[in-house]
Amino acid sequence: MESDLNWAGVMPAITTPFDDAGEVDYAFLSEHAVWLVDHGATGIIPCGSLGEGATLSLEEKQRVIDTCVRAVGHRVPVIPGIAAASTREAGRLAAAASVMGAKGLMVLPPYIHKGPFHEMEAHVEAVMAATDLPCMLYNNPVAYGVDFPPGWIADLAERQEKLKAVKDSSGDARRITAVRSLVGDRLALFAGLDDMVVEAVRQGAVGWVAGLVNALPGESVLLFDKAVAGLEDRPSALEADEIYRWFLPMLRLDCVPEFVQLIKLVQQEVQRGSENVRPPRIPVVGALREGAIAVIREALEKRPSVLEGEK
Repeated sequence: MESDLNWAGVMPAITTPFDDAGEVDYAFLSEHAVWLVDHGATGIIPCGSLGEGATLSLEEKQRVIDTCVRAVGHRVPVIPGIAAASTREAGRLAAAASVMGAKGLMVLPPYIHKGPFHEMEAHVEAVMAATDLPCMLYNNPVAYGVDFPPGWIADLAERQEKLKAVKDSSGDARRITAVRSLVGDRLALFAGLDDMVVEAVRQGAVGWVAGLVNALPGESVLLFDKAVAGLEDRPSALEADEIYRWFLPMLRLDCVPEFVQLIKLVQQEVQRGSENVRPPRIPVVGALREGAIAVIREALEKRPSVLEGEK
């Protein structure tokens, strides 16, 4: 199965905007997707963890996907996250996404159930069997309670032609080299945590499923592009390091349990969305909020010169 989807670049795990009543703000979602693509996003990934997919009904997920496809699907691929409490519902969403114009899928483990590995393996393969679209496997052992090891990923790539990419959120940059040593260029490897992107690129990642990009897309794309160029060009590598040092305090907001609330808080601070989240989440309060706002505002006041023009 050949795919014309270019698995590379910065693909935002797009946040799902909610109005004050807790309903999805589809008009802003459409506008936001366009804004991200205008700033260099190479794909849009709705309904993932950052998109609060676990709080969305099947009907809402379908409408979110449809909204993104209508907004930017003619420009970049829309690659929805596919997760549900049951394998049956995940398969239904995978099948529906193709009909709605999605160009690929990001396949997650099931919500809630943390069963033995053979059950997780069967779930992933069943979801992939439900679609004709190329797939990215999402490995996030901390959040989902299952770790897809490099050897198993290599075996899955051999028997499942639809598997084209892996998003690794293990937090261990060695995973990129481990998978790459087994599959070579057969799979496109993506950084899955914001505060590992430069390390991941230098170990062979060709893409970044990014979070803070929702608030700062120009900065995110420039960081990634400089990191890639820096593999062959020393000045670009130095510029990537300069941007990374500046960006890291905010990028680390993507790597804590309250990452959804914190990234939406950054969006609110730069006037690109609100911090409305869907319960049981609530906007961050107290010391966590105060500390995050201090980090955000200090970073925005101390932008390095290499970021001139990226507003």
